[in-house]
This record gives sequence, structure tokens and C-alpha cells, in this order.
Amino acid sequence: MSMHDLARQASGLASFRQPRPVRVIAVASGKGGVGKTNVSVNLGVAFAAMGRRTLLLDADLGLANVDVLLGLQAPYNLSHLLRGERELEEIMISAPGGLRIVPASSGVAQLADLAPAELNGIINAFGSLAEDVDVLLVDVAAGISPSVLQFCAAAQDVAVVVCDEPSSLTDAYGLIKVLARDHGVRRFHTVANRVDSVQHGRRLHNKLQAVCDRFLEIPLQQMGAIPEDPLLRRAVQMQSPVVTAYPSSPAARAFKETARRADKLPEPRGMSGCIEFFLERLAGAPAGDDGLEAVS
Repeated sequence: MSMHDLARQASGLASFRQPRPVRVIAVASGKGGVGKTNVSVNLGVAFAAMGRRTLLLDADLGLANVDVLLGLQAPYNLSHLLRGERELEEIMISAPGGLRIVPASSGVAQLADLAPAELNGIINAFGSLAEDVDVLLVDVAAGISPSVLQFCAAAQDVAVVVCDEPSSLTDAYGLIKVLARDHGVRRFHTVANRVDSVQHGRRLHNKLQAVCDRFLEIPLQQMGAIPEDPLLRRAVQMQSPVVTAYPSSPAARAFKETARRADKLPEPRGMSGCIEFFLERLAGAPAGDDGLEAVS
């Protein structure tokens, strides 16, 4: 074998060993009841339909409902991982459309009030999945609890779900303010849910953007606008993602367009784009030569 062939083989092996880039998006909302988990699920299914290996982490620790929304039976969940009874691969379940889900546990106080070391222990289990995942969606709880802030600060991008209610916009602004001022988060996106039209979604985005411009000087990007759709409500009643149940419906088309936009987001400066980096940020690792200072 020539020296050129050896060099090329070595280069190929080196690139093979490098962590596979992973897009990490936290899906959040200032208040509950705006359809955040429905957005997370359908966005995940839309990503999977694009050929992206997608994992959805139900990070609403204490009031988990991703598996319930899909009518899935989850024999194990994060509480079993926390107690050391099951490995991460054992608690993961498959959803329609090729989406994989890590279920949390509904109504378990222990999960709703984890110590930082316990929370980090759960998330560190994701390190072994780096080469199997293209997109990690993190469906966090509503509001600004410590776990919400920790997950959002560790993600590459934060998608804030809003609807046309004053409290939704006010609470969304509060979430953005805390994340921006206290946690250095700069990459925010809006998903306007249950809107009458694309223009309606744009108006909601502009309202929130105007307040952020005035008080925070934080730019927002519009990731998507999901229309009010009777077929979406029917899909929820069927415990099925509207993207798979009614793929031609207005809501399903909007979720697919939202996924396409999210898939084209540039990699943040100073972020390596792998699950290991997400874990380091989640654990509060000190800034170093990996460029953490640039994004915190």
C-alpha cells in the first residue's frame, strides 16, 4: 500500500472516530397549555421522516406526558435509570414514524426535584448514543424551574412555543429574559401554535420580538407557525402524531416546514455540535479551549 493510500486511510479512520454532529433543540414555553409537547412530538416525527435519526427526551420531570400523548406503554422510565435499575437503551421506546423517545415519569416527586448531581447523572447516560443520533429534541417543562433553565442553557437552540394569549407572550418573554440575562443564551426561536394564518403567526412573533428588542436586545428567529386544525385535534384524540395520521393536513405540512427550517439552522459558534458538548454544558463544566466562553 502506498504512502498516499495509508494517509488517506488514516484520515478516514480519524474522521470515523470523531463524534457525530448532533443538533440539540430544547422546546420550551413560558406557560403550560400552549401545545408544547404536541409541537415536540410532531417536530420529532417530521425530523425522522426527513431521514434524521431523532431522539425525543421527555424532560418534563414530574409531569411527563409524551408517551401518553402517543398512546404508548413505557414499562421503564427515567426513574428506573436514576435508581440504577435499567440502562438508557432499556428505557427508550419507539414511536410512530421512526421517532425514539426517552420517557420521564409522571407524578414522581423525586424526578421533579433532582439534585444537580442526579440530573447530570441521568443526562450523562446519553454519551454512549452520540453516533446514533442526528437530532436530540428536549421537551422541557413549562415555566422557569431550575431543570428547565439547565436544559435550555445546555442546548444549541431554544424553540419557544407561544399562542395568541397575553399570558403566553408575557411568560415567554420572562423565560427568554432569565435565559438571556442569567444563563447567556442567545439563540431563540419562536413556534406560534394554533394560529389562523401564516400572517397571524408572524404577528405573534413580531409582538414578542418587539419586547425583546426593547428590553433585552435579543434577536428572535421564527421557526414555524402551526395553524389551528381540526385534524390536529382529531389526531390528539387518536393518540397519534398528526404528521403520520393526516400527513396532508395543514398542521402536518406546517410541522414539516418547521422541521426543514430547523434542519437548516447553522451550528452555533464555539459549539462542537455533539452530545458530549451538550452534556458538558448541562453539567456546568468550566469554560476552556472548546469555545464555551463564546456562547455563555
